[in-house]
Amino acid sequence: MKNLKIFNSLSNKKEIFFPINNRNIRIYACGPTVYNYAHVGNARMAVVFDTIVKLLRYIFPKVTYVSNITDIDDKIIQRSLVEKKSCEQISATYLSIYNSEMKQLNVDNPDFQPKATEYVESMIEKIKILQDKGYAYFNEGHLLFSVLTFPEYGILSKRSKEDQIAGKRIKVASYKKKPEDFILWKPSKENEPGWSSPWGKGRPGWHTECFAMASDILKTPFDIHGGGLDLKFPHHENEIAQGCCFQKNKNIQSYAKYWMHNGFVTFEEEKMSKSLGNIALLKDYLKVYNGEIIRLALLSAHYRSPLVWKESLLIQSKNILDKFYEVLRKLEDVKLENYNTKLPDELEGYFFDDFNLSKVFAYLNRIIKDKENYKNEEKKMKLKKILYTTGNILGIFKQDTNEWFKNDKKASEKDIKEIEKLIEQRSLARMEKNFNLADNIRKQLIDLGIEIQDSPKGAKWKRVK
Repeated sequence: MKNLKIFNSLSNKKEIFFPINNRNIRIYACGPTVYNYAHVGNARMAVVFDTIVKLLRYIFPKVTYVSNITDIDDKIIQRSLVEKKSCEQISATYLSIYNSEMKQLNVDNPDFQPKATEYVESMIEKIKILQDKGYAYFNEGHLLFSVLTFPEYGILSKRSKEDQIAGKRIKVASYKKKPEDFILWKPSKENEPGWSSPWGKGRPGWHTECFAMASDILKTPFDIHGGGLDLKFPHHENEIAQGCCFQKNKNIQSYAKYWMHNGFVTFEEEKMSKSLGNIALLKDYLKVYNGEIIRLALLSAHYRSPLVWKESLLIQSKNILDKFYEVLRKLEDVKLENYNTKLPDELEGYFFDDFNLSKVFAYLNRIIKDKENYKNEEKKMKLKKILYTTGNILGIFKQDTNEWFKNDKKASEKDIKEIEKLIEQRSLARMEKNFNLADNIRKQLIDLGIEIQDSPKGAKWKRVK
């Protein structure tokens, strides 16, 4: 078997993956804060690391995967006050929705999905040890980690000290000795949830959650720590500092050996963010597209690269899946005892090269076009096994082929309603001389593969792709 190579954010290069214990690969990825519906960025992280775990399970006999849930946070508290519900009610509602939507994307449940509130006592114990060892200080009701006590700070993000404090010079909290110091424990206000601690009623800082849960469940060091690129600094940097100092082991791999990060999702070339108001909620796309289509779209760019999210990407992903489901429909009479097999060395090599999925699909396209692969039952069986084994790793080809095309017909009917709605909105914008809006809608329709022809009797449309 070829060596698996992954890009290690810690060394900033592609490395051969050497497990700590090849009988049990341990991986942790930071999950969502459950205060609202999941957006496409949340979904990309979940799909990427689910795919990584699926490949690891193809290679190794056992993989233990942990992905946490932040169920206490300023945003959750704010929403609970607005909606006059408890934080538990808010987080439980959106966690249930999140897991339901992930299931539609063929994301398997992690082996462990710990909630922050279940580990507060563990966090208190670990924070106290950090304080006793001289890595933390108490000031104005807050306990803070002193970054100066960990000289290796910045090793993951490759940020200089000046970069670490950039943006903090305008206003630095009075309880901080240094701008880069971060909160381990903070006091709770009267209307906020809190826990008793040596530092008074309060709650842990966000950066301590993952450190405590990963350490308790997986033990340290574990093999891979993952998450979105936006977590590299300061969240993951702060985890390394706590993890190493807690063990009094300055070896930066004493907490996690490898670090992996997926790239941002961009919306029309602009980073998707709540502050810009361009968040694309997953629930809205699931109303129109099958979850497998969305999953494939999320995997269409290399996991470390930015992903430009637009309707044309979803249409392209649908067309790709249609093509493969049509092949699988032709192979329906070929009976398989199981859907897992050893992949051909060439195809395996693409997976093992830091998840080079563009080459994986180039290989699949080549073999489904090769007429030799359909000449006899043995060759057809081999082709079907390759497709389904690859599908197991990628989380696709999970539906009955006939159901897929039946759903496709329903989706087409939905598409027509969406298209006609957009055309109506564009016509209204033109009547009101809002030509910028009309042009933007026209661009949306072009992305959907729709050509508009204006006439005195109104707009006509046709599909061009």
